[in-house]
Amino acid sequence: MNAPMRSLTVSPLVLLHPIFFFHNTSVTHSLTHRIHSLYSTASPSMLKRKQSSRVEAQPMTDFGPDETLADSADIFWINKPWVHSLLRACAIISVISVCMNTPKTFEHYPPLQYVTFTLDTLLMFLYTAEMIAKMHIRGIIKGDNSYVKDRWCMFDGFMVFFIWVSLVLQVFEIAELVDQMSPWGMLRIPRALIMIRAFRIYFRFELPRSRITNILNNVSWNNLAIPDTHCSPDGEGYQCPHGFKCMDLEELGLSRQELGYSGFNELGTSIFTVYEAASQEGWVFLMYRAIDSFPRWRSYFYFITLIFFLAWLVKNVFIAVIIETFAEIRVQFQQMWGSRSSTTSTATTQMFHEDAAGGWQLVAVDVNKPHGRAPACLQQLMRSSVFHMFILSMVAVDVIVAASNYYKGENYRRHYDEFYLAEVAFTVLFDLEALLKIWCLGFTGYISSSLHKFESLLVVGTTLHIYPDLYHSQFTYFQVLRVVRLIKISPALEDFVYKIFGPGKKLGSLVVFTASLLIVMSAISLQMFCFVEELDRFTTFPRAFMSMFQILTQEGWVDVMDQTLVAVGDMWAPVVAIYFILYHLFATLILLSLFVAVILDNLELDEDLKKLKQLKQSEANADTKEKLPLRLRIFEKFPNRPQMVKISKLPSDFTVPRIRESFMKQFIDRQQQDNSCLFRRLPSASSSSCDHSKRSAIEDNKYIDQKLRRSIFSIRARNLLEKETTINKILRACTRQRMLSGSFEGQPAKERSILSVQHHIRQERRSLRHGSTSQRISRGKSLETLTQDHSSTVRYRNAQREDSEIKMIQEKKEQAEMKRKVQEEELRENHPYFDKPLFIVGREHRFRNFCRMIVRARFNVSKTDPITGAVKNTKYHQLYDLLGLVTYLDWVMIIVTICSCISMMFESPFTRIMQVPTLQIGEYVFVIFMSIELNLKIMADGLFFTPTAVIRDFGGVMDIFIYLVSLIFLCWLPPDIPPESGAQLMMMLRCLRPLRIFKLVPQMRKVVREVLKGFKEIFLVSILLLTLMLVFASFGVQLFAGKLAKCNDPHILKREDCYGIFRINVSVSKNLNLRLKPGEKKPGFWVPRVWANPRNFNFDNVGNAMLALFEVLSLKGWVEVRDVIIHRVGPIHGIYIHVFVFLGCMIGLTLFVGVVIANFNENKGTALLTVDQRRWEDLKSRLKIAQPLHLPPRPENGGFRAKMYDITQHPFFKRGIAVLVLAQSVLLSVKWDVDDQVTFPLATMSVVFTFIFVLEVTMKLIAMSPAGYWQSRRNRYDLLVTSLGVIWIVLHFALLNAYTYMMGTCVIVFRFFTICGKHVTLKMLLLTVVVSMYKSFFIIVGMFLLLLCYAFAGVVLFGTVKYGENINRHANFSTAGKAITVLFRIVTGEDWNKIMHDCMVQPPFCTPDKHRYWETDCGNYAGALIYFCSFYVIIAYIMLNLLVAIIVENFSLFYSTEEDQLLSYNDLRHFQIIWNMVDDKREGVIPTSRVKFLLRLLRGRLEVDLDKDKLLFKHMCYEMERLHSGGDVTFHDVLSMLSYRSVDIRKSLQLEELLAREQLEYTIEEEVAKQTIRMWLKKCLKRIRAKQQQSCSIIHSLRESQQQELSRFLNPPSIETTVPSEDHNTNNPDNPSQPEMSGLQQLLSPTLSDRGGYRQDSSDLGRPQRKLGQWRLPAGRSVKSIVYKMNPVNDEASSGSEVKKWWTRQLTVESDESGDDLIDI
Repeated sequence: MNAPMRSLTVSPLVLLHPIFFFHNTSVTHSLTHRIHSLYSTASPSMLKRKQSSRVEAQPMTDFGPDETLADSADIFWINKPWVHSLLRACAIISVISVCMNTPKTFEHYPPLQYVTFTLDTLLMFLYTAEMIAKMHIRGIIKGDNSYVKDRWCMFDGFMVFFIWVSLVLQVFEIAELVDQMSPWGMLRIPRALIMIRAFRIYFRFELPRSRITNILNNVSWNNLAIPDTHCSPDGEGYQCPHGFKCMDLEELGLSRQELGYSGFNELGTSIFTVYEAASQEGWVFLMYRAIDSFPRWRSYFYFITLIFFLAWLVKNVFIAVIIETFAEIRVQFQQMWGSRSSTTSTATTQMFHEDAAGGWQLVAVDVNKPHGRAPACLQQLMRSSVFHMFILSMVAVDVIVAASNYYKGENYRRHYDEFYLAEVAFTVLFDLEALLKIWCLGFTGYISSSLHKFESLLVVGTTLHIYPDLYHSQFTYFQVLRVVRLIKISPALEDFVYKIFGPGKKLGSLVVFTASLLIVMSAISLQMFCFVEELDRFTTFPRAFMSMFQILTQEGWVDVMDQTLVAVGDMWAPVVAIYFILYHLFATLILLSLFVAVILDNLELDEDLKKLKQLKQSEANADTKEKLPLRLRIFEKFPNRPQMVKISKLPSDFTVPRIRESFMKQFIDRQQQDNSCLFRRLPSASSSSCDHSKRSAIEDNKYIDQKLRRSIFSIRARNLLEKETTINKILRACTRQRMLSGSFEGQPAKERSILSVQHHIRQERRSLRHGSTSQRISRGKSLETLTQDHSSTVRYRNAQREDSEIKMIQEKKEQAEMKRKVQEEELRENHPYFDKPLFIVGREHRFRNFCRMIVRARFNVSKTDPITGAVKNTKYHQLYDLLGLVTYLDWVMIIVTICSCISMMFESPFTRIMQVPTLQIGEYVFVIFMSIELNLKIMADGLFFTPTAVIRDFGGVMDIFIYLVSLIFLCWLPPDIPPESGAQLMMMLRCLRPLRIFKLVPQMRKVVREVLKGFKEIFLVSILLLTLMLVFASFGVQLFAGKLAKCNDPHILKREDCYGIFRINVSVSKNLNLRLKPGEKKPGFWVPRVWANPRNFNFDNVGNAMLALFEVLSLKGWVEVRDVIIHRVGPIHGIYIHVFVFLGCMIGLTLFVGVVIANFNENKGTALLTVDQRRWEDLKSRLKIAQPLHLPPRPENGGFRAKMYDITQHPFFKRGIAVLVLAQSVLLSVKWDVDDQVTFPLATMSVVFTFIFVLEVTMKLIAMSPAGYWQSRRNRYDLLVTSLGVIWIVLHFALLNAYTYMMGTCVIVFRFFTICGKHVTLKMLLLTVVVSMYKSFFIIVGMFLLLLCYAFAGVVLFGTVKYGENINRHANFSTAGKAITVLFRIVTGEDWNKIMHDCMVQPPFCTPDKHRYWETDCGNYAGALIYFCSFYVIIAYIMLNLLVAIIVENFSLFYSTEEDQLLSYNDLRHFQIIWNMVDDKREGVIPTSRVKFLLRLLRGRLEVDLDKDKLLFKHMCYEMERLHSGGDVTFHDVLSMLSYRSVDIRKSLQLEELLAREQLEYTIEEEVAKQTIRMWLKKCLKRIRAKQQQSCSIIHSLRESQQQELSRFLNPPSIETTVPSEDHNTNNPDNPSQPEMSGLQQLLSPTLSDRGGYRQDSSDLGRPQRKLGQWRLPAGRSVKSIVYKMNPVNDEASSGSEVKKWWTRQLTVESDESGDDLIDI
C-alpha cells in the first residue's frame, strides 16, 4: 500500500518576515487608537507622562465624547441625564438583539425573530429622533460644532444607519425574500460597535498629539499512514518503512484547503506559519514535521531560535511597550480610579495604643459607628482577639472538612451524610456570629463595613445552600468562598492582597473593558460566520463567545482559525486569517499586558514615599550584623586562653611581638582608675576635698577656656558671616537691578544651556545654604518674595538635614563593621583554635599560605600607570575581564564540571555507567578533581568554624552534598537498581551536578539570590492561587464528582449497557482536510467498551480536582475540560471553567509576571527610584552603550575621495541602498528549488544585487580609506556579508546545487538585518533585544543548567516509559538530548500536562519490573507529579518572567522621547560629532589639554558661555584634570562629566551617590578657588617686585641729585648762571629739538627750586611710564645744566615737602593700577 507523504522544504524567508510583522505596528496602532476612542470622562485634564523638572506645553488630543452641549443652546430633552442613561441602556439592548439575530437561534427559538424585530424598531425610532435633534441643535454642516464635524456624532449616525439596514434586512428575511443563511447578514456586523456608547462616558483621557502620529482524487484516508508521517525523499530525514512511498502531495494536485494553511511554500503561508509558531501553539508539531523532512540539526536550530527571539524576546517587548505607555496615562487614570488609601475603612480613625510589649502602634477605632443594644460584655467579646481567632479557626476547619469530601459512588446517599451535617453545623455557627455582630454594632454599623457585607452575603448564600433541594447546586459557591476569610489570618497576606488589587475601580474597569471587548468581537464574529455551512463554532452567541474566549487564552486558537479557514474556502481565507491574527495579537499582546501594567502600578509606591523609603532602606542596610555568625560565636562560650610570649633576650636582639589590645584594655582602665587625684602633694583635709577641689579647678579652667574660645570664634564667625552675606546680597541686588533695568534688552534672546542652568541652580543653593534667613530678608521685599525665600531656605535646610542623616548612617555602618572586626580580632587573640582549618593547621602556616595562594590565584592584567596610578585600558579588556571573573582553581573546576556533564549526556537506561568503563573514567576524573579542590579550600579557608569557611552559606552545603553523592555512588556502582529505590534516588541526586556552576560563577549566584529574595512575594502569590484553586476544586467536587464518567462508545448512554466491543475510528491526520469518498470509511479497530472518567482529569476528590485546575491554570487542556463538562453535565456549567480560566489567566498568571518584575526592580535598586532618578539611571546606562562616531572626517582636498565621501554620505544614497536591500529580500518570496526553472533567474538577480553592494563597499573604502572604513562595526558587518556574497557567487556558478542556493538565501537574510540600523524605531527595538540578550546571558545559562538537571533526572525516571498520546519517537526521555528537547517544549507550555500523564502510566497498562528500572515501561505517578509541576513553575512562572523584567528595564532605557530625556539623542549626537573632530586619531582618548577646546566647540544645550559661565568652565576643566591626574581622558569620561553637570543632582541622584557627587564638586570648587587665589597672589608678588625695583631706582636717583645739589650749595661757582643754548634754541624756529626742550623741566626727580617743574610733572605729558615691570623716562628728553637763583634756606625746607608729595602721588598711581588689575582678576 502506497502512502503518499508530504515532504517539506524550509525557506529562510521565515527568518525574514517575522521581523516585518512584529515591527509593522500600524495595524496595532490603529486598533489602539480605536480603543482609546472608547474612553471619556466629565472633565478633561492635562496628562503628564512622568513628572520632571522640565515640562513643556504640548498640543493635546482629546479621546472623549462630548455628550453635553453648550448651555446656551436650545435643548429640550436631548441633554437630560435620564435620556443619556436610557440611550446607554438601549445600546446594550441593541447588542443583545444583534447577538440573538442568527439563523440557528431563530431555528431553536422562533419567537425571538419577532422580539428582535420589535426591539430594533423601537431602537431605530429612538436613535433617529436623537440624531434629528442633534442636527437641529448643532446644524448639519455649517458651524464649528456641526453634526458632521463631531466624531462622536458621526459614529452615532453610522450606528443609526446600520440599525435601519438591519431592520430592512430583517423585514426581507421575514417575508422570505432573502435567505437567512445568505451573506447579506454580514451587514449587521458594525451594529456590535454600538456598545461603545454604553461605556464611553466613564473614561476619558488626553494624549500629546505627537504620540498619536506614533488532495488528488485517487488519494483517500485509507491511502495514508496511521498517523500521517512526513518523510525525506533524499535520505536526510525520516525514511519510509517497507511498503510505503514518500510522495509530495502538493505535486499530486491537492488543493490548499485540503493541504491546510500552514507551511513554508509561499510567502503568505510562511508568515502565517511563523506567527502561529511564535504564539507557542502547535509549534512543536511543525518542528517534528521539519525533523522528518530535513536534517535534525537544522530543524532544532531554526525552531528553537524562532521561539527564543520571537516568543521570548520580541513578544515580551510588547509588554514593555504597554507598561511604558500605561505610565503615560497613569495620572489621568489615577483620577478616575482614585488614589490608594489605607486598608482601614473610611468609617474608622486611627489612634495610638500601647501593646503588651510596651510599644505603641496605630490601631483602628470605630468612632462613627453606632453601637448596638448588646451588653458591654458581649461587645467586648466581639472585639476581642480570642473571638476573632476562634471564628477564623472554625473557618479553617470548615475548609478542611469541605476539602475532605470525595465521590463515594452513585448508590451512596449524599444529602444526609456526615459532610452535610457538618455543613449545617458550620452554617448555624456563622449565622450566630453574624447575628451577634449585628446585635453589638447595630444594623447600620454592621453593614457599613465592606468585610461585613461580604460576610452577610456568605451567610445568606450558605443558609440557602443547606436547604436539601439546593444542596450541591450553584449555591455551593457561597460555601467554598468562606476560605477567602482566612486571608485575615495573616496581616502580611492581607496587605499584599490589598496592594495587588488596589482600588476596586482599577482592575474592575479593566475587567469590564475585557468583557466588553469579548462581547463586541463575539457579536462581530457571529454575524460574519453564522451563515457558513459546516462551521458550528459561530452558530449562536454562546458558541461564538466561547470561541473568541478560547483565542484570548491562546489554547487551541489555531484549531479555531483552521476550522474557520477550511469552512470559508480559499477566497476568503486570507481575510479571515488576518482578522483572527489581529484579534489574537491585540488580545494576547496588548490586553494581557494591560493587566501586568495595572499590577505593576499597584505594586509601585507613590513618588512622595520613594525618597523616604530610600532613606529607611539605607538605614536598614547600615544596621549590619554587629555580631559574628553563630558558627564563630561558639568560641565565646569557651574560656579565654591567650598565648603569652616570654622575652628571654633584649629587645634589640629580637623584635618584640605586638601586644594584644584586649590584653591592654584592663591596664588602660586600671590606669584611669589610679589617676584619682592630680594634686596629691597639696595639703588637704580629706580625699574628698581633694577630689572636689581638683574637679572644680579643672572644670573652672575648662569653662573659662571654652568661653574664651567661643567668644573669639563667635566674633570671627559673625564678622565673616556678615561680610559673606553682605557680598552675596550686593551681588544678587546688582543682578536683579540689571534685569529690571532692561540692560539685557539689546541682546538677542538665546536659550541657556542646561549646563549653565544647573550651575546657577547649584550656586543659588549654596548661597542660600551658607546665608542666614533673617539677613537675606530686606525691607523692600514683598510678602510673596519673603515667602518664597523662606520656603527655599526650609527646603535647603531639609536637604542639609538629609545629608547629615546619610552621613550618620554611613558612620553607623562603618562602626558596625569595625566592631565586628574587633570582635573577630579579639577571638583570634584569645582563642588559639580560632581561624585554624580543622583545628590543626596554624593561621600563618606555610602549607596554609601555599593553599591560599593556589585557591586565590586569579588572572589580572589591569596595568596601572606608575605616575598617575590610573588603570590603563587594554585592547581585549572584555576577554581579560572574563578570564579574571573567577580564580584559576574555579576555572579548572568549571571545565571539569562541564566535561562531566557532557559525559553524563551519553548515559541512558541502555548505556549505563555501571557497565561502560569510558563513562566511569569521567566520573573518576570529576571526583578526584573535586577532592583536590575541596582539600585545598578547606586547608586555606577552613571547613566550618572559620570566617571564610567553605560551608558558610547554602552554596558550600550544596558543594559538599554533590561531592558526597558522587563519591558514594562511585564507590558503590550498584549493578541492579530497582525502580523507586534508594539507588535510583541516588542516581537522581547525582543529576544535581550541573548546579555546581551556580556556586563557581559569581553572576550565577547573583541570579539565584535575585530569585530567592523575592520568595516571600512569590509565596504569597502561590497562596492566593492555591486559595483560588481550592475554592473551585471544592465546588467542582461537590458538583461534578462522579458525573464526568462515561462509556467510551458514544452511542451508549447508560452504565449497564456499557459492555462488549465496538469499532473506533482512528484520527489519521491533524493537518490534512481530506473528505471521505462515497462509501468510504475511516480506518479503525475494535476496542472493548469501558465506563470511566476522562483520561487526564476528574473531580472525584479535591486532590484530582486541584491537579486538573493546576493544568487549567497553565492554560493547557482547559478546552477539553470545558467540552467534557458541557457535554456530560450541562451547558450552564461551562461558566464554571470560563470564570476560573479568566481569573487564573488574567489575574493569577499576571500576578507572577508583576511580582517577578517588581522583585527584580527591587533587587536592582530601581523599585524605590523616583521618576527623575530612574531617568538618571537610564541615562547612565545609555551613556555606557554610546560610542564615538566611527566615521572618519571628510578628506580636506576636493579631489576624487572627497566626492566619493559626499556621495556615500548623502541621504539619497543611503535610502537607495535600503531600497535595494528590500528588493533583494523580496526575491525570497518564492521558494528556491534546484528543479524549479524560476530559481536560476532569481539567483541571477541576487548576483546583480550583490555586485551593486560590492560597488557600495568599494566606494566607501575609497572615500574613508580602509582604516577609516574598518572603524565602524556596521561597515565590518557589511564587508563580511558582501564577502560572503562574493564567495557565494563563485560557488554558485561553479557547483549550482541545493547547497549553493541555500547559501544564497542565507546571505540575503544576513543582508536584510543591515536595514534595522537605518531607522530610529527599528534600531531602538533591535537595541532592546540585543541589550536584553546581553544582560540576560546568565539567566539563560541558569535556565539551561536547570533544564540540564531535569533532563538527567528525566532519563533516570522516565527513560523507558512506553509511548502514549504525546510520548512518541520525537518526544521521549530515552537520552539526555531528547529529554532536553522535551523540556524545552514544556517551557513553552506545549501539551506539558499530556506528557506528564503519559509518564504516570501504571499497571495494568504497562509491564512492571521490581529489580531493574530499565526493564520496565511503567512510569512514576508521584515522581511525574513533582517533576513536571516543579519544573513548569520554576521555569515558566519565574525564570521566563525574569526575561520579561530585563526586557522591560532595557526598553525603558531606549523608549524615551525628547521631552522625557535628560540628554536627548540630538545632544549625544552633537557630542559625538564634536568628539570626532577633536579625536583625530580615532583612539577614543584625548589629552586633557584638548578638553578645553572640546568644551568650547559644544553648542546648543551643552554649550558653555565663557562670558557668563567662566567659573563653570574652570570647574569642568579641573574635574577632567583631576580624574586621571592629568592623563588622557576617554570619551565616556567627558560624557559622564557633562551628564552630571546637566542634571539637577538633588532630584536625580540617589542618596549615597548624591553625597559623593556633592563632595566632589565642593572639592573642585575649593581647588579652583585656590588656583585662582594662587594666580592672583603671583601677579601681586610680581607687581610688588616691580615696585621695589622702581623704588630702589628712584631712591638712587634722588641720592645722586641731592649730592649734586649739596655739592653745588657748598661750592657755588657764581651767583647767576645763564644757559645760552636755551635762548638759542627757543628763538631758532628751525631747530628740530625745540618741541622736546619745551618739557625740559619734567625730570624723574624735582630739583630744589623747580616748583613749576613739579606742576608740569603732575600732568600726563611727561609722566613716567611702566612697561613689563620696568620704569622708563619720557622719550627724547635730556638733562642739561640750568642756572638758578634761589634762597638756600627756603628751598631746602620746601624740598622735603615736594619730595613727600611726589612720592605720595607715585604710590597713589600704583595703587590705582593694582586695583584695576584686581578687578580684572
